[in-house]
Amino acid sequence: MKFVCSGLMLSEAVNKASKACAVRTTTPVLECIKISAGIESVTLLATDGELSIRKSFRADVLEEGEVCVPGKLFSDFIGKLTDLELTLKTGEKGLEICYGGSGSAIQTLPAEEFPEIDLSIGENSFVMKSGALKKIIAETTFCCAQDDSRPILKGCLFDFKDKLEVTALDGYRLALSTAEIVAKSGEKQLICPARTLLEIARMLEDGDEEVTLYSQGGMMMVSSGDMTIVSRLYSGDFIKKESVIPSAFTTTLTVDKASLLASVERAAILIRGDKNNLVTLEMGGGTLRIYSHSENGNVDETLLAETEGKDLTVSMNAKFLSDALRALEDERVTASFNGPVSPFIVENAANKNSLYLILPVRNAQ
Repeated sequence: MKFVCSGLMLSEAVNKASKACAVRTTTPVLECIKISAGIESVTLLATDGELSIRKSFRADVLEEGEVCVPGKLFSDFIGKLTDLELTLKTGEKGLEICYGGSGSAIQTLPAEEFPEIDLSIGENSFVMKSGALKKIIAETTFCCAQDDSRPILKGCLFDFKDKLEVTALDGYRLALSTAEIVAKSGEKQLICPARTLLEIARMLEDGDEEVTLYSQGGMMMVSSGDMTIVSRLYSGDFIKKESVIPSAFTTTLTVDKASLLASVERAAILIRGDKNNLVTLEMGGGTLRIYSHSENGNVDETLLAETEGKDLTVSMNAKFLSDALRALEDERVTASFNGPVSPFIVENAANKNSLYLILPVRNAQ
């Protein structure tokens, strides 16, 4: 194998593919990127067994071939050569990299050891605008669980009906968002790892270009330009949102989003490091009081607001509330409650395409 390319082009491609390299695995080849040089292009492929990323780019291929190279090591090294033209070839020392009269070599593994990745997934298809898919991923994935105690909650439920509904939750909060579908082969539910969705979002451009999601068996595939992402899907029963989201409320609050977010973020600064990270909202009589107390100090602010129903005081994790507010897009938001310890929802005051449910915390103060 031998090819010539710019260091910048190679570095960008390696950086994208390396996101799928395994970390701390007993199978060394899963830490590698497989490099395949074809007639006029080079293809990089990486997988950790759950997520696979393929990235291609044009190059001056002098000799076809393929080899596996340690992904993180290769990415870090090529990242220091972005302003040079590179010649890469396989030799006795491994993968030899020539640049500006100098040369280096990285140890390799045989390409035959790299696992086969099925790229023929296509039984079900769903077409969306790339900007809409990217947006709905950003609106939901931050609510996925981070630990392995309930693995299925590390993914988002994609429910393809007349519209796409995406649900994510971690046991303390829930996100629900909807987006338009351009075309579909049928109705289907998929539970996709949040890690995969974040890589898909990085791959996509904002705009109206159409992107197709394919699924078959327990796999999903998305392609955009010269990049393809393949992922295993989670299996099992996802929590039914209908059993979690209240249908009626005893207190509602409508307030300027920017003002509330600024107050919550100021309150969060002084409670940083506290175990519960609590901020308290006290509402009623057309005002909203936001306060927090800690050893570092206290914040106590009042905003004008539209309030309906019973006066209420409720405490919550400040990060959960600020994350939800940042994800909403209207200038005014509505929060709806059923008492101080019942789950409440936050949504746009006008555009009801998404909502966030948060579990309050009983405040002993």
